[in-house]
Amino acid sequence: MTSIRKLTTPENSLITACYVVPGLPHVLLAPEKSPGWKSLRDSFDVVRREIEASDAEMVLYFSTQWLSVLGYLFQADPNPQWTLVDHNWHEYGSIHYDFKMDADFARAYMAEVKELGHYVREVNYRGFPIDAGSIVAQKLLNPMNRLPAAMASCNMYAEKQETLSIGQAAMRAIEKHGKRTVVVVVSGLSSRFETTDIDPAKDKLSSLKDDEWNRKVLDLFSEGRLEDVSEIAREYSRQANADMGFKGVWWLNGLTGKTNAFEGRVFDYQPIWGTGAALVGLYPQKAIQSIPDWVNDEADLVERLSVSTTRSSTAPKSTSVGPRASSRKVQSARASDGERIASVKAPPPVGPYPHARREGEFLFVSGCGPRKPGTKEIPGVTLNDKGAVTAYDVEVQTRSVIENIRVILEDAGATLDDVIDVQAYLTDMKRDFSTFNRVYGEYFGARKDEAGIPIGPCRTTVEVGALPTPIAVELKVLARVK
Repeated sequence: MTSIRKLTTPENSLITACYVVPGLPHVLLAPEKSPGWKSLRDSFDVVRREIEASDAEMVLYFSTQWLSVLGYLFQADPNPQWTLVDHNWHEYGSIHYDFKMDADFARAYMAEVKELGHYVREVNYRGFPIDAGSIVAQKLLNPMNRLPAAMASCNMYAEKQETLSIGQAAMRAIEKHGKRTVVVVVSGLSSRFETTDIDPAKDKLSSLKDDEWNRKVLDLFSEGRLEDVSEIAREYSRQANADMGFKGVWWLNGLTGKTNAFEGRVFDYQPIWGTGAALVGLYPQKAIQSIPDWVNDEADLVERLSVSTTRSSTAPKSTSVGPRASSRKVQSARASDGERIASVKAPPPVGPYPHARREGEFLFVSGCGPRKPGTKEIPGVTLNDKGAVTAYDVEVQTRSVIENIRVILEDAGATLDDVIDVQAYLTDMKRDFSTFNRVYGEYFGARKDEAGIPIGPCRTTVEVGALPTPIAVELKVLARVK
C-alpha cells in the first residue's frame, strides 16, 4: 500500500497542501475499464486519505472545466444537489452530487476579485450545472463532505497576469476567512484526445511528444518547482496542447506567492483517452501568505527586456525569482524604446498591463487611480460593510492620483513637466469638477508663457458611469521623453 503522508500546516500559514488532479469522469465512473484509469482511481484514494489525516478545515477547487467568458463565478449555494451527465462521455453514466459548500468564503473571495476590477457573480440557485472536473475531484477527494468546499470558475480568456492576480486574491480571501485550506487545481496535462473509439484497456498517450513534455513538467513538480512550471506553461501548452493553457498552474502560483518552496510528489501519471493525467502533491516548506506589496510579473519581463536591450542583443537565460525579487525596479536614466515600466513605488495595476510603455519619444502611461502604493487602500473614501461608497473626498483622491503618476514617470526617467496630454475621468462632473480643476492646476497650471497662457499639457475631462474599484477620479497621461 502507498504510504500516507501526515500533513500539518506550516507555522503561520493557512495552506496545508496543494494538489493538481485530473477531472475527466472516466476515473470516477469506469475505472475498471482501463488499467491506467484504475491506477489513477487508486491514487485518488491515497490523496483522499492524506487530506482526511490532515488538519485542513476547507478545500478550495479551481477547475479548468468550469469556464466563464465574462469575469468570474463563485459557487455560493450551501448545498448544491443535482445530477450531471457529461456531454462528452455520457455513455459512462450520470453523476449525482450533494455537496456542502462554504458560502461565506465564496463571498469573501468574490469581494477580493471584484476589488481588482473584474466582473463577478455569485452562483446560488438550484440546478446550476457544476462542471464535471469539480464534481469528480470533490467526490473522490471529499466524498463524505467532511470539509466544506469552495469552487471558483476559470476565465477562458484570462492571460497569465490576470490569472496570477486571481490566485493571489484567493490567498487574501483565505487569510480573511481564517480556515486551514487544501487547494486543488483540477487540470489535465496534455489534452490531445484520441479522435476515434479506442479500447480503454489499451489506452495510451496519443503523442510521444506530448508524453515527453508531460514527463518534463512532472519532473519539475516532483522537485516542488511550481514557479518554474508556471514560467514554462506557455511553451508547454504550445508544444503539448496543455489543458486550457495550463492556466490552473498560474492561478496556483499566484495563490502561493510565486515560489518553488515546496516538497513535491507525483502520485501517478496515466493516459485518459490519449490525454495525459497525473496526480501531483505540493507541500509547503514555509508559510504561505499573501503579499501586501504584490507587483505583477511585468516587472520580471521589464527587467529581462531592459538587460537584453542595454547589455546584449541576446535575451538572458530565464531564472526563477521569488515575489520580492520580482518587484525590483529597472534602474535607468531614461526608459528605452519599447520598454515597459513596472514601478514598485506606485500601486500595482488592477489588470494585465504595465504602468507605462515607451514608444519612440513618447511614454504612454496607463490609467492611474489614487490607491496607496503597497496596499489596497483608497484614500479619501468611506465604504459601508457591503463595499459601497458612502462618502469620498475628490481633492484627496486627485492629489493621490497625480503623485502616483509622478513616481511612475520618475521610474521611467521623466517628470510631470514632460507630460504633454492628459485624459481625466470623473464619476461626478457636476459635484467634483471645480475641486479637481483647482488641484490639477496646482500641479500643471503654474507655468505660463509671456502672454500668460499655461504651457502645461493639453487635457480632456469626461464623466464616466463608474471606474474599476470604488474611486472617483482617474488620469491617463502621455509624456515626451528624450
